[in-house]
Amino acid sequence: MASPTQQKSPSRSRFVLRWYVWLLLVIAAAYGLAFAMHWDDRGVLWVLERFESKAEQKESVWLPDYQVVIDAKPLPGMEKDEASDLAYNPQTRTLFAVMGKNAFLVELTLQGDVLRKMPLVGWSNPEGLTVMENGLLAIVDEREHTLSIVKVDAATRELNIADFPKYDLGPSKDQNKAFEAITWDPRNQRLILGEERPPALFTWKSDGGQTLQGDKQKLASDQLDLRNLSALAVDPRTGHLLVLSADSHLLLELDEAGKQVSFMTLLGNFNGLKDTIPRAEGMTMDEDGTLYMVSEPNLFYRFEKHR
Repeated sequence: MASPTQQKSPSRSRFVLRWYVWLLLVIAAAYGLAFAMHWDDRGVLWVLERFESKAEQKESVWLPDYQVVIDAKPLPGMEKDEASDLAYNPQTRTLFAVMGKNAFLVELTLQGDVLRKMPLVGWSNPEGLTVMENGLLAIVDEREHTLSIVKVDAATRELNIADFPKYDLGPSKDQNKAFEAITWDPRNQRLILGEERPPALFTWKSDGGQTLQGDKQKLASDQLDLRNLSALAVDPRTGHLLVLSADSHLLLELDEAGKQVSFMTLLGNFNGLKDTIPRAEGMTMDEDGTLYMVSEPNLFYRFEKHR
């Protein structure tokens, strides 16, 4: 017969079991939180930033130095239109935003005030937008897998897709998460296109006009540690590429070789943000380095460098 010291108390066994269960629950909850907040995306990038010298920082956009100066300003009357992308026009020093659910183009001041709205007749789901040369804008329709190059001037009140050249972007790995992002790269005379998921980059040569040259080409994109790709912009000062991810709550900077340089989180309490940007879908940058962003459903943001 076992002595009392050799016997395990049932209550003690239950306590040990409960302790292990609670530990597993805490670990699972912590992992779930890290996954939901995308800390895995940002952790490696944060470490890499520690090795950048001051000189390298000055030669880049260096997103950690940006602070929000216009935070979640509503675009009036667009609550149900889903702001999808944003582009800066250096000729007019205004912004153009495209709405994806109810297709139209809207011109904005640099403070996010509405100047005019232009219906997009014939577009199904316009998601990507960029300003090219001489008043030309390129619009990507994600659902139709097409790229249209349109002319917009001060007299434009409506755009009909039948009036402009249209290019087939071809199939994507995920037809429901296809080409969503586009930006004009004036240094290299090309358009850069982005597939949403899995994130991928392509280029298409152009002289800035309505005729594209050849066909689109796949661009190395192994540095895209993102859950999806929402928007693209080229910094006109450095030529660096900015990549926006709504799912990762992240803005990433790549140099001209495609190497990761810096990042900015879009979570609340970071970079001056009061709250997390709900779903950042569009982004652009002007020649002064000021950063502009739109989020679904109809929110406008402006960031400036503060160091």
